[in-house]
Amino acid sequence: MEKPKFAVIGGGSWATAIAKMLCANQEKIAWYMRSTYALECIKHQKHNPNYLSSVEFDNNKLFLTNDINEAVAFADYIIFAIPSAFLSAELEKLTVSLSDKIIFSAIKGIVPESSLIVGEHFNTKYNIPFDNIGVITGPCHAEEVAMERLSYLTIACNDRAKAKYVAKNLSSYYIKAKTTDDIIGTEYAAVLKNIYSIAAGIAHGLGYGDNFQAVLMSNAIREMKKFIRKVHRMKRNINNSAYLGDLLVTGYSVFSRNRMFGNMIGKGYTVKSAQMEMSMVAEGYYAAKSAYLLNKEYKADTPIIDAVYRVLYEGKEAKSEFRKLTEKLN
Repeated sequence: MEKPKFAVIGGGSWATAIAKMLCANQEKIAWYMRSTYALECIKHQKHNPNYLSSVEFDNNKLFLTNDINEAVAFADYIIFAIPSAFLSAELEKLTVSLSDKIIFSAIKGIVPESSLIVGEHFNTKYNIPFDNIGVITGPCHAEEVAMERLSYLTIACNDRAKAKYVAKNLSSYYIKAKTTDDIIGTEYAAVLKNIYSIAAGIAHGLGYGDNFQAVLMSNAIREMKKFIRKVHRMKRNINNSAYLGDLLVTGYSVFSRNRMFGNMIGKGYTVKSAQMEMSMVAEGYYAAKSAYLLNKEYKADTPIIDAVYRVLYEGKEAKSEFRKLTEKLN
């Protein structure tokens, strides 16, 4: 029996990192991205010109296309690694069916059109069973994958065999991957940690030091636990790497685009000017609104999410909002 094939959907840093990992274990993968320029650069120069340009690809292992239908038709496992805000627009281009595919999401966001995490979106809108849906999460930055620094992944799926297959194909001497069946919890954790990373960045931009950052992260993991428990109650250890580890690396790392975005806001940039300054999408910006609105239903105690939302979407002054936040943390 021919071994299942993979397709990567997206042209950003995470898509590039995943393509690099898969190429080490697969004879050939499909890789879809919208940019014809980037595709041509990879074909002729073996590098993605826009993201992780230090990574060199063996083009014999790549089926490059700017037609999402060609990529989906090629593969059995489809890994989506595009910003959640653009997912619906890409899916609208599909004319081939996803019904016989296994979908894994490396997207750290909520789909704005449905207010659902990506796994729930595919289940609800495309009738894909949860046994055929999975999540790829960290703690892991794409930039460190490019440098082949030791990194850890968590692969979540109700069907452990599928999770293990994906884990095996992403693993290498510098990538260690473990599996879990907490698909909803890990995906929500991946969404929320981006919001908390923006909070960490805002605090840094405002001049708060390491002592406050430690308190902020301590409160963030407890806030995350409350939120996820409201959304999907099951036995989980919030201190595991998929939750706490991913939060810490996103909140502290120099590679964190969400922290960078928050830092700009803390220094006085408007949301629009900060977005224009960055070449990458800060998923936490979209996640803050989605999580805030979703929590109107669940009513978890989320002072950090609320503060970030008010700064980003209500135009509240970051300095005064974080002064108030300091009185709520412990």
